[in-house]
Order: sequence, then C-alpha cells, then structure tokens
Amino acid sequence: MCMDLFNKLLTSTNDILTGYVLLVALVGGGIWFTFQLGFVQIREFKNGLRQVFGGLFKKDKSKSQEGGLSSFQALTTAIAAQVGTGNLAGAATAIAAGGPGAIFWMWVSAFLGMATIFCEATLAQVYRTVGADGQVTGGPVYYIRAAFKGTFGKVLAGIFAVLITLALGLFGNAVQANSITDAFHTAFFSNVGSISLLGQQIPLDKIIVGIILAVVAWMIFGGGVSRIGQITEKMVPIMAGFYLLGGLIIVIMNIENVPYMFASIIQGAFNPRAVCGGVFGVAMKEAVKKGVARGLFSNEAGMGSTPNAHAQANVDHPCQQGQVAIVSVFIDTFLVLNMTAFVIIGTKMLEPGSVAYVDGKLLEGIALTQAAYNSAFGSFGSIFIAICMLFFAFSTILGWYFFGETNVKYLFGEKAVKPYIALVCVFIVLGSLMKVSTIWNMSDCFNSLMVVPNVIGLFALTGVVKKAYKDYKENFVPKHQEKK
Repeated sequence: MCMDLFNKLLTSTNDILTGYVLLVALVGGGIWFTFQLGFVQIREFKNGLRQVFGGLFKKDKSKSQEGGLSSFQALTTAIAAQVGTGNLAGAATAIAAGGPGAIFWMWVSAFLGMATIFCEATLAQVYRTVGADGQVTGGPVYYIRAAFKGTFGKVLAGIFAVLITLALGLFGNAVQANSITDAFHTAFFSNVGSISLLGQQIPLDKIIVGIILAVVAWMIFGGGVSRIGQITEKMVPIMAGFYLLGGLIIVIMNIENVPYMFASIIQGAFNPRAVCGGVFGVAMKEAVKKGVARGLFSNEAGMGSTPNAHAQANVDHPCQQGQVAIVSVFIDTFLVLNMTAFVIIGTKMLEPGSVAYVDGKLLEGIALTQAAYNSAFGSFGSIFIAICMLFFAFSTILGWYFFGETNVKYLFGEKAVKPYIALVCVFIVLGSLMKVSTIWNMSDCFNSLMVVPNVIGLFALTGVVKKAYKDYKENFVPKHQEKK
C-alpha cells in the first residue's frame, strides 16, 4: 500500500517535471544554444566525426601518459553512459505510452541537445583542473561554481552533486541492473523458482545475476577512471555494432514496412490518435512529453552527466571535445535508439493482435523490444536482446558510477570513494529485485531535477562558450591549418 502511494507521488512529480520543466529547460535551452552558436551541431558535425574516427588508430603516447583519458576514451565513456536501457527499454516504453510519434520528438530533442551538449563538453574542458598528482577533475559542479561566485554558486553546485549521485550513481544504476536481470529472466530463466523477499516473490535467478553484476562492478570500480576508460573503449564499439547489425537485418527482412514505419512516426507526432486505428488514444502533448523525457534518459544532453567524462579528455582545444560530444548524441539517438524504434514499428508490433499484446494490453519496456526481435529471430530474439542489454546496461553502470564518483569526491573528498563503491554495489543488487515501475519513476524524478542547476549554469556561461568557439574558429583552426 505504501509503495503504491509512493509510486503515485513519483508519477505526479514526474508529470510536472517532464510536462513543463524539461520542455522549457531542454527544448528551450537547445533552441537558445543552437541559435547562439549558429547551428553548431550542423557546422561542427563533420569535424566531430574527424575528431572521433580520424585518430582512432593513432597512438599518442604523450597524451596517454597524462592524467585523464584520451578523447576517444572520454567519448566511449560518455556513450557507455548514454547507450543503456534508454535505448532498448526506454524507447519501447516511450512508444507504448506516447505512440510512435514519441520517436519524432526524441529526434527533435536530440538535434537540439547536440548544441547543448557541445556547450557542456566545452565548458567541462574550460573549467577542468589538473592536480599536482596529475589527477584530472571537471564537470558541471566546476562550471556552475565559475558561473556564480559566492554562496549561491556553492549551494547550486552542491545541489547538483547530490542529485547526480542519487540519480545516476545509485537509483540510475539500480535501473540498469533491473533491466539486465529482467531481460535475462525472460530469455533464460522464466521457469526458475522464486522466494519471498522484500514483501514480494522474487525469482532466484534475479538475485543471483544481481549479485554477480555487483561483484564484477566492484572489481572494475576499484581500478579508477583509467580502467573504466580502457574497458569502455573496447566494449562500446563492439556492442553498438552488434546491436545495429541485428536490427538492420530485421529492418531488411521487413523492408516493405519502411514507408509504414516512417508514416507512423511522423503522423503519430502530430496526430497520435489516428495511428494504428487509434489504439494509443494519446494526445499530442503526451507524445511530446514521453519523447522528450525518454530522449533525455537516452542521450543525456543537458542533464549534466557526460561533462564529467568529457572533462577527462586530453585535447588541444576545448571545442574539439565539444565536437566529439555532438557525435555522441548522434550515435546514441539517431543510430542505436532509432534501431530499436524501427524494429518495433517495422515489425508491426503496435498493431492490435500482434504478439506484443498480452490479454489485450500492449507490452512495454524491454518485453516489447524482445517481442519485436522474437518476431524475426524466433526464441533467439530474447537471447539477442538479453546479451545486448547486458553490455549496454553494464557499460552504463560503469559510466554512471564514474559520474557519481566525481561528485562524491567534490562533496566529501577521496575518503568517501570506498563507501560510495559499496553503496553503488548494494543498489545494483536492490535494483535487480525491485518492481520496475518504482525504480524507473525514482530515476526519472532525479534525472529531471538535476537538469535544473546544470541548465542554469549553462545559460549563465553562454558568453564563455561563444568566446571559446570564436577563438577556435579564428585562432586555433588557422594555426592548425598552417602547421599542415
């Protein structure tokens, strides 16, 4: 009973945050930064690709010996955090709640978010610090403090540090663990017995998988940011390529449905009730809200999370990492998340009578994604998604742990890291056991709240970003071209 009331409170709070706060802060902020920087997401996209892939196979020993990460490692750490349950389960949840049109609004928020994340990454580089021991530190707490001197800046930065630690390091990682264990239960252990725990029947396999995840995570966390960077730079390209290939095969198998797929998304964005015979019955506002909210959870632009990774990058100019950040949103939303949406809609899972309907109700979350893949791959579809979910969500656990660690150090110093590691591992286990609705609602709530202090800081430092970008174009680029 108490949990039901708690869920209702969280749902009401999230409705206010996603319906008003996120729309104003993220969409409004994205529009502001897009025009202030002259559509930087278009102008610098090519340079971002060159920055990411041009030096992919180069070994810069001088930079690898410095503190922090290479630009590519910072990118993969950021993408590891971005590409998780938001791409597999979150996209399906948005479609189930807001119709296919929610995907269109994800595109819009991602496009605008590219300008926002350029600002985040650039500011993270401008205000990062390197200690006497070579340790690199940076992120929103540092540029918020720079934006507002005195008590207000300290309080705002402190609020952000607490929110990101709760939103990602604890509750967010519980979401990732929950999605992994749920996917594995569906794919491999649906007939395993359960025990009574926490007032509910919990399958034994979820307990075991949750503990294994926590132990492996603990072993990696202890190696610090360098170990996390080394793992993500190898894991992220492989896992993204594996998932995109599987999805592309299904799209090709259903190539005749591609026109239907795009028509459903575009029509559903502006007239959701007319899609799929009105089965969704949602208003345009709901499609927009679900698209923006899940878009945030997926690409994290404006949330203040990925700047903690981008601050670690060793680059020659701050705007170069801003270019890399633009590419990270493109990979997350326009490649990986889109593939989930295309598979679900392209296999016509949303049509009444499809295998995605159980007792007349459309599945949601990872179950909907698995049903779509099962329709093409048979029982292997659930196994495919379970494997992808393991790598996607576990890589996100690594990224989000690191973002939380950065802010825990800011709040309490180095001595707090070991207790924080232990607490994260406890939440990984607990997240594996909790009801999915509760853990998603808690994570959504704190994700939304942490946007506010971050965006306030970004608005205040718009001039700094414009100055850095002007310096990049007028001074850095000409000098770099002369050297060539």
